Amino acid sequence: MEILRVENLTKTYGAGANAVNAVDAVSFTVEQGEFVAIVGASGSGKSTLLHLIGGVDRPTSGKIFIDGNEINHMNNDKLAIFRRRQIGIVYQFYNLIPILTVEENITLPCDLDGSSVDKSRLDEILMSFGLKERRNNLPNQLSGGQQQRTAIARALIYRPAILLADEPTGNLDSKASEDIMSMLKLTNKNYGQTIVMITHDLEMANQADRVITISDGKIVGEA
Repeated sequence: MEILRVENLTKTYGAGANAVNAVDAVSFTVEQGEFVAIVGASGSGKSTLLHLIGGVDRPTSGKIFIDGNEINHMNNDKLAIFRRRQIGIVYQFYNLIPILTVEENITLPCDLDGSSVDKSRLDEILMSFGLKERRNNLPNQLSGGQQQRTAIARALIYRPAILLADEPTGNLDSKASEDIMSMLKLTNKNYGQTIVMITHDLEMANQADRVITISDGKIVGEA
């Protein structure tokens, strides 16, 4: 089953002779339960592409379908709700709220949505991610790897249609990076979670099911 479809997606900055296509007529699909890595050099357009898919930025043209929903034509309010419920996003620098505990950070999307927390799912995630004993700790009491695990857990609490990871190991040492990749693969295999990951690290990318290479805003390879 197709969970993501991108059609002729373009993001242009500037106009006329100064126009630059950060993403240039990109098209691809991702199946439910697939783990896809997108690689490219700095400035290749891979992060811009991820932000477009995540509804963080708007495309100049083209279409994005997530679980059958065309998100690029949603108004801001509808897109914000859809993004909170159906798109999990993990960034390089965690973006945890410093005054909230691990558990409070993980359940923040539910609180923002005014919905009740699935306690059994919360406990399962805390256990799977090795955070059960850290649930009452603040972010500054955690290692970098533990903070990133908390960020991934937060992105998963709503059972999103797709998890987007933007350089999730870029701020970690090699041991913590391997740990995070193990968590992502566990999430993909055990929960059937669809993942699209942006990375410049080919060793990390090659652990995904499929690797898409982007350069100058265009897809130039797929393996």
